[in-house]
Amino acid sequence: MAPVAMRSAARSLSGAKPLSFWLDDPARPAPEPSLTGDERCDLLVVGGGYSGLWTALIAKERDPQRDVVLIEANEVGWAASGRNGGFCAASLTHGLGNGIARWPEEIKKLEELGEKNLDAIEEAVRKYRIDCAFERTGEIDVATEPHQLQELHEMYEEADGLGLAEHMELLDADAMRAEVDSPTFLGGLWDKRGVAMLNPAKLAWGLKRACLDLGVRVYENTKATQLASDGNGTAVRTPYGRIFARRAALGTNVFPSLVKRLRHFTVPVYDYALMTEPLTEEQLAAVGWRNRAGLGDSANQFHYFRISEDNRILWGGYDAVYHFGGRLSGELDSRPETFLKLAEHFFTCFPQLEGLRFTHAWGGAIDTCTRFSAFFGTAHAGKVAYAAGYTGLGVGATRFGAEVMLDLLDGRRTERTELEMVRSKPLPFPPEPIAWAGIEITKRSMARSDDNGGRRNLWLKAMDKVGLGFDS
Repeated sequence: MAPVAMRSAARSLSGAKPLSFWLDDPARPAPEPSLTGDERCDLLVVGGGYSGLWTALIAKERDPQRDVVLIEANEVGWAASGRNGGFCAASLTHGLGNGIARWPEEIKKLEELGEKNLDAIEEAVRKYRIDCAFERTGEIDVATEPHQLQELHEMYEEADGLGLAEHMELLDADAMRAEVDSPTFLGGLWDKRGVAMLNPAKLAWGLKRACLDLGVRVYENTKATQLASDGNGTAVRTPYGRIFARRAALGTNVFPSLVKRLRHFTVPVYDYALMTEPLTEEQLAAVGWRNRAGLGDSANQFHYFRISEDNRILWGGYDAVYHFGGRLSGELDSRPETFLKLAEHFFTCFPQLEGLRFTHAWGGAIDTCTRFSAFFGTAHAGKVAYAAGYTGLGVGATRFGAEVMLDLLDGRRTERTELEMVRSKPLPFPPEPIAWAGIEITKRSMARSDDNGGRRNLWLKAMDKVGLGFDS
């Protein structure tokens, strides 16, 4: 980028707060007290993000007499659940293409279950009166290169052949730019029903309130430090107490699992986003966006972007950063070089918004696994269930994962537990330094593919063949 343009992008960041726009809210609820002493319950849920919140809520819906405790190491919604883009997708498989590639025999059932899951989220938002700006607008996959346009056409044809394209629409360049105007857009594929836009932090806070109203005991700033079997149940140690539970569900996702053998199945990947100031009426007219669909470009290193309830633009993605050894630290939530790169890309996409400023710039860690979609299972002789590896699409899929965990803990055979997706595991990541080297080679190969008409080199073809990958 030219120096003048770079300086302009840098100026747009001059007043940006280094924290999530969603969490920077005066309506943020006060945390519940920490656990002190000992507790006993039927079900302990570890983790106060979407995964844990849905598990606790659905457990009480299934059995109002079940005694449920939820603990969170920080505050509810503080991690990925309060930092994401607010794309709530029906897909349980990180997109239709990934689902077809990995579970072709089950894809119709997986899509059906995913649609029912999104419907259930919408119903819960209505039932519990969760004010999270839920909008069933769909999402448009955007082509910015000719090869991407061809890939979108191929995906539509494949979906149509499976009878899964009922709510999809191919957009040519004019139709795409009539929805959202950018000189970089060559076309798009609009899934009109499969994605909702929402305020992610408000969803988490609303789920917390619903859990409390149903009688779930919630303890925040209460980290689970150790998990062990205890007779017919489990025992979890926390800094100031212990919890004895008949069953436990783990929704810790990106953080090291209390079941140590699972730790090589995920790696933490840092993702970053910007939020603009509210657009004026003139700026809104310049970009359109009347139907308010979420957008994502079709590159390997992709951007996701959407318009908020108060007409700001969230712009995120592109860099997916893995730190050697799977390092997790609050210091990594801010990455100025990525923020500058994102700002440059934003004004390339929307040159008509030159002069717009960003109010917030933040990052957070995503739990990524090699198949890009969640895996499930039990430990401690079936007394503990887990779900992890959502790879950035957990806003919606975590509710499905919560149902799977509860099915497994209750010993129920359901259409969910019979799925190959639920019964199988992804390949684990290798130990360091192999993991870091492999991820770096993959990232560089993906960048070259984006610059080379989508052609995949021998490394990527080999990874495809064995079902390995890296994504956020």
